[in-house]
Amino acid sequence: MKINPNEFDLKAFLHRFGLVIYTGDPEGDLLLIEDEIRELYELNVIDKEEFIEAMSALRSKRRVEGRE
Repeated sequence: MKINPNEFDLKAFLHRFGLVIYTGDPEGDLLLIEDEIRELYELNVIDKEEFIEAMSALRSKRRVEGRE
Protein backbone atom coordinates (compact mmCIF):
# COMPACT_ATOMS: atom_id res chain seq x y z
CA MET A 1 0.00 0.00 0.00
CA LYS A 2 1.83 3.08 -1.25
CA ILE A 3 0.82 6.32 0.44
CA ASN A 4 1.84 9.82 -0.52
CA PRO A 5 4.30 10.94 2.19
CA ASN A 6 2.27 14.13 2.65
CA GLU A 7 -0.82 12.04 3.46
CA PHE A 8 0.92 9.69 5.90
CA ASP A 9 0.01 10.71 9.46
CA LEU A 10 3.05 9.97 11.61
CA LYS A 11 1.27 10.68 14.89
CA ALA A 12 -1.65 8.40 13.98
CA PHE A 13 0.82 5.73 12.88
CA LEU A 14 2.61 5.82 16.24
CA HIS A 15 -0.69 6.00 18.12
CA ARG A 16 -1.54 2.54 16.70
CA PHE A 17 1.23 1.26 18.98
CA GLY A 18 0.26 3.34 22.00
CA LEU A 19 3.00 5.90 21.37
CA VAL A 20 2.41 9.62 21.84
CA ILE A 21 5.29 12.00 21.27
CA TYR A 22 5.03 15.65 22.18
CA THR A 23 7.89 17.52 23.79
CA GLY A 24 6.97 21.04 22.77
CA ASP A 25 10.02 21.06 20.51
CA PRO A 26 9.08 20.16 16.91
CA GLU A 27 12.64 19.22 16.00
CA GLY A 28 12.96 17.06 19.11
CA ASP A 29 9.63 15.41 18.32
CA LEU A 30 10.89 14.45 14.85
CA LEU A 31 14.04 12.92 16.31
CA LEU A 32 12.04 10.88 18.80
CA ILE A 33 9.58 9.80 16.10
CA GLU A 34 12.48 8.60 13.95
CA ASP A 35 13.88 6.61 16.88
CA GLU A 36 10.50 4.99 17.51
CA ILE A 37 10.00 4.08 13.84
CA ARG A 38 13.43 2.45 13.71
CA GLU A 39 12.78 0.56 16.94
CA LEU A 40 9.40 -0.71 15.71
CA TYR A 41 11.11 -2.01 12.58
CA GLU A 42 14.05 -3.57 14.44
CA LEU A 43 11.62 -5.37 16.76
CA ASN A 44 9.66 -6.65 13.70
CA VAL A 45 6.52 -4.87 14.84
CA ILE A 46 6.22 -3.20 11.42
CA ASP A 47 7.28 -4.59 8.08
CA LYS A 48 9.75 -3.09 5.63
CA GLU A 49 7.03 -1.39 3.57
CA GLU A 50 5.57 0.41 6.59
CA PHE A 51 9.08 1.38 7.71
CA ILE A 52 9.88 2.90 4.32
CA GLU A 53 6.56 4.77 4.17
CA ALA A 54 6.99 6.14 7.70
CA MET A 55 10.59 7.23 7.09
CA SER A 56 9.59 8.85 3.79
CA ALA A 57 6.84 10.79 5.57
CA LEU A 58 9.31 11.82 8.25
CA ARG A 59 11.79 13.13 5.66
CA SER A 60 8.97 14.97 3.90
CA LYS A 61 7.88 16.57 7.18
CA ARG A 62 11.44 17.66 7.90
CA ARG A 63 11.69 19.27 4.46
CA VAL A 64 8.42 21.13 4.96
CA GLU A 65 9.56 22.38 8.36
CA GLY A 66 13.01 23.26 6.98
CA ARG A 67 14.85 20.88 9.27
CA GLU A 68 16.70 18.70 6.75
